[in-house]
Amino acid sequence: MDTICRRFSAAGAVTLASYAHFRLPAGIRGVRYSYPPRPRMRLVAVRQIADGGAWVGSRVGVRRREKVGACSYAVEDRRAAAADGGENAVVGSGNKVVEVVVAATATVVLGVGNRVLYKLALVPLKQYPFFLAQLATFGYVIVYFAILYIRHNAGIVTDEMLQAPKAPYIVIGLLEALAAATGMAAGAILSGASIPILSQTFLVWQILLSIIFLGRRYKVNQLLGCFLVTIGVIATVASGAGAGNSLKEGGIFWSLLMIVSFFLQAADTVLKELIFLDSTHKLKGGSMDLFVVNSYGSAFQALFIFLLLPFLSKLWGIPFSQLPNYLKDGAACFLNVGTLSNGCDGAPLLPMLFIIVNIGFNVALLHLLKISSAVVSCLASTFSVPISIYVFTMPLPYLGVASSLPAGFLAGAIILSTGLLVYAWTPSNGSSNASFSAST
Repeated sequence: MDTICRRFSAAGAVTLASYAHFRLPAGIRGVRYSYPPRPRMRLVAVRQIADGGAWVGSRVGVRRREKVGACSYAVEDRRAAAADGGENAVVGSGNKVVEVVVAATATVVLGVGNRVLYKLALVPLKQYPFFLAQLATFGYVIVYFAILYIRHNAGIVTDEMLQAPKAPYIVIGLLEALAAATGMAAGAILSGASIPILSQTFLVWQILLSIIFLGRRYKVNQLLGCFLVTIGVIATVASGAGAGNSLKEGGIFWSLLMIVSFFLQAADTVLKELIFLDSTHKLKGGSMDLFVVNSYGSAFQALFIFLLLPFLSKLWGIPFSQLPNYLKDGAACFLNVGTLSNGCDGAPLLPMLFIIVNIGFNVALLHLLKISSAVVSCLASTFSVPISIYVFTMPLPYLGVASSLPAGFLAGAIILSTGLLVYAWTPSNGSSNASFSAST
């Protein structure tokens, strides 16, 4: 008799005290089975593997494990491969952890480089920060679509990915443009350590939005870890900087507007995670390629930024009628050519280094979000803050005298690191383990 290996949905199985009843898939008229007398058999979902599923193994009694064939099971509608007793699935789980750790490390390193090089890039472009912002907004569209074109020709990006609905990308572009506008408006009024303190609401918004829209549930140690990370960043950045006075001087309205800006950014990242999760069910070729998300999201962001240019230029103190001349002068300083290049020492090398590293950081951050979650990518980005502060205490070129460490830097860094460890810690008997049993 032929052996049938089929995938059963969790909704199609009802486990009773003395037997298991399975709903038959279409096309199967009946199932014959037999078994010799033996202690009761227990089917246990032990752990998650790379594609978000679970390793399903069978145990007889408490001592013996039965080997099963290369079948595909479903636990809460998530697939899991079980072959040779599940050893391959365990390896896949370990590879997944390594991939996330490597991606998080790359994100932290590029995040530090992004922060340091941005400050270095503003040395030659100190009179043209708005030009650098618009260069990043509009220039990256060309870069991302060029990479997307290459990946499409190589077969990495499929036609199905490109034909996906564009409405989510429109929302992403709108959220990013509004976040930039509200952030610039509030940042023009707020000063000192108030912005780093308010930026910690970004993590809070991400947790709340992922619970609401992704149905995610966080363990106590994860919430505690996020709280410690937030406290650690505030202690690291704001100690001795008059943060309380800065918040009072800025006023409640501008503080709330900055919080709204971080809410929009958090909504943007959660929406991107939702796109990746949804694509795994709809695309035959797997998950959505991150350059599809980056390219279309950046394109719609540039469109909305273009519509907001009169408002944004006014925030930077540039009359809209003078914006073309300002951009022309900024380009001359960026290229370090012409009569306006005086005082632009370090260009174009420093701005170009920033642009390259910034693109790498954005790609690494989105890749980490794709393979983990928005909260994990936020924690990795946050961890780069104290490291960047420490780097600025070193004698860097073009920056002159190095800055000194804040008074609470060491304590804040310890709290932040402890928070990351607490978040990553997994109890030995986690509640996510699922079990199904069949008794004789």
